[in-house]
Amino acid sequence: MTSPDEPMDVVFTSPHPDDLEISMGGTIAKLAKLGYRVAMVHSTVGEPTPRGTEERRREEAARAAEVLGATVMEILPIQNREVMDCPTNRYVLATAFRKYRPKIVVTMAGRTPLASPDHWQAELMAEASVFYSRLTKWDDRFEDTPPHTIDKLVYRQIPIGLKMVRWPTSFVMDVSDTIEQKLEAVACYESQFNPARLAMLQHWIRSAAGFEGGAAGFAFGETFCLPRALATDDLFKLVG
Repeated sequence: MTSPDEPMDVVFTSPHPDDLEISMGGTIAKLAKLGYRVAMVHSTVGEPTPRGTEERRREEAARAAEVLGATVMEILPIQNREVMDCPTNRYVLATAFRKYRPKIVVTMAGRTPLASPDHWQAELMAEASVFYSRLTKWDDRFEDTPPHTIDKLVYRQIPIGLKMVRWPTSFVMDVSDTIEQKLEAVACYESQFNPARLAMLQHWIRSAAGFEGGAAGFAFGETFCLPRALATDDLFKLVG
């Protein structure tokens, strides 16, 4: 991976290393394959966990990002298990957005009551940080990086979330040619998934991607949502 000498096209962000790979790794790989500059930004290193260490998680995250073809991967200095949508954490994430200057930010969406509360808090934090990224006369809070306006915020709804939201617009990315990359990237996290757990997770990933892709006529897909309706002046360009 390289340093972001040029602006990123897309920044994907989530609280823990492995969240992006599990939820939207196929799309990350697809965009990279199409030649877009993609950044993966993890809010935390994901530790402590029963079998992991900070060093090991960083190594796993780096390998997974390389498998997916991301241009850059960064782990922010926010504490795992303490991810909260608060001004301090907004400054940290918004600084990353200002540094990478993407046109699009993609984040996870949804509450997971029987799993980490970090997921939902990270969604709120991403929404706020997209706004903070463009604020003027406040550069000292963002390591003196200049303001940057992000064009679009896109959500990947967690399939096992508490509530399934009705979004104004949704679309399915065809990841039929990158599903194996996604599974390989998830397998990089050996500290989190022993062989039995990995096999079950990969089965679930294939099943969910098959269901989502099938709805759009693809072998495998990942569904994304927008908080606003899509606009067009040409029906055929949009859906033709």
